[in-house]
Amino acid sequence: MEPDHIRASDADRDRVAERLREAAAEGRLTQAEHEERVDALYRAKTVGELAGITHDLPELGGVGDDRDGAAMSAATEEARRLAADSTGRENIVAVFSGAERKGRWLVEPRTNVSVLFGGVELDLREAVLSQREVTIQCAVICGGLEIIVPHGVRVVNNIAGILGGTGLNGTDAVTDPNHPVIRLTGTCMLGGIEVKAKRPKRKRKNRR
Repeated sequence: MEPDHIRASDADRDRVAERLREAAAEGRLTQAEHEERVDALYRAKTVGELAGITHDLPELGGVGDDRDGAAMSAATEEARRLAADSTGRENIVAVFSGAERKGRWLVEPRTNVSVLFGGVELDLREAVLSQREVTIQCAVICGGLEIIVPHGVRVVNNIAGILGGTGLNGTDAVTDPNHPVIRLTGTCMLGGIEVKAKRPKRKRKNRR
């Protein structure tokens, strides 16, 4: 069988998704182009189809820092290690206080967020999803919850608002059922839940 016809693995898709995120952060792709290629990424079935998605982007280790390829490989291995440590559930509680998750962290299949007169921030732009669809169960009372997701993630809102509400900013356009899904459930009373889609943070490179 020709290499281009080999079925793509999850690790193959992770590498392409990381390259697209880097390209968007570098300004090589517009937001619309990034979302279009993410669509193609999750429809691709073979290695050859994945290669076509990044055919006009410089190879890691070519243009730019030679260490990029090794960094991407390390990031993929880190993602695998995080996924292997999954326990299935995480509880995040903020009572008259604050809590946050950001950077490289594992999003369990179910994350319970409880907020009472406090605030929680969940930044998923560099996070590793333990599976294609994860659920965030919310209990927000007189407090706030901010969730930041990368472009190309589908957000399904099933929050019940009681004198409170949920706002989705920049996530409504993602409707493809093949995309990663963040499902929001639970209750928001006298508080607010805001979901924003943002580009990945630009990574600073050390100058020699």
